[in-house]
Amino acid sequence: MADFDPIAKHLIYTYPADFARFALQRDDIEVVEVLDTEQPTVRRTDSLLHVRVAGEEALVHHEFQTTDSTDPPMPRRMAGYIGYLIERYGLPTYSSVIYLRPDAGRNDPGYYLQERHGFRVLVQYQVIRLIELDGQRMLDAGHSGLIPFAPLMQQPAGVEAEEWLRQCVNRAQAVPMDETLKANYLADLAILSGLVYNLETITTIIAEETMYESSVVQYFTEKGIEQGSRERAVEDLLDVLEIRFGLAASDPLATRIGAIKDVQRLKQLFRAAIQVPSLEAFSNLLDADE
Repeated sequence: MADFDPIAKHLIYTYPADFARFALQRDDIEVVEVLDTEQPTVRRTDSLLHVRVAGEEALVHHEFQTTDSTDPPMPRRMAGYIGYLIERYGLPTYSSVIYLRPDAGRNDPGYYLQERHGFRVLVQYQVIRLIELDGQRMLDAGHSGLIPFAPLMQQPAGVEAEEWLRQCVNRAQAVPMDETLKANYLADLAILSGLVYNLETITTIIAEETMYESSVVQYFTEKGIEQGSRERAVEDLLDVLEIRFGLAASDPLATRIGAIKDVQRLKQLFRAAIQVPSLEAFSNLLDADE
């Protein structure tokens, strides 16, 4: 899931109770441990929490998505995850797919169903589309781990989009934490906000409301392109375009980007990709450079 995967994992690992209670909508949850999903013997999941629910041990699994999964379809993918987790851990498993982009997840039924020749297999999971959640309620609840996702949620009636982002930034700014951590926390909010807001709007509001503008801009422009090869630069640029605009790997534009040899040019295009308002604008910029 490109750059959102480490952001989501970092927030869950830092505030696991917030996410477990959010997924199950109950408070009688105790987090036992955050399970390591990076071991080669464990299939990749976005996050896996070992919890107690009303005293009963269980697993809470979150899968974050920016776009719809088609290969394989999400129901089949989740059935595989859930079946594997039950086999490996032998615990009740509560799985959720959290869709970040406003247009994603509309057709996810929340279950895998197979009915053939008298045999029936049903695996259910929770579908959470952030755009359908009450953003103001989330800010009022004050769950630190979830506040960075609030800009992707439904804004209050009568509140313009930019004003809503400003309210989210102010609420994040008010979260008690060591000042050395606050810049990264706001940067996480900024990166997530990039799914629905352009970079100029984000950095302008952060500059007006906080003292961390330079840290957030640096995070945007340098985190994706670290020291490394041309291949890494291509991958990071394609990641940004996929995250912001849903660019598919099969798109001819992705092929054109993959053919660029100049690393400096790729870095320039990366910076442009996090600022342009649309994929068409980026394509026009690429045409002008050729």
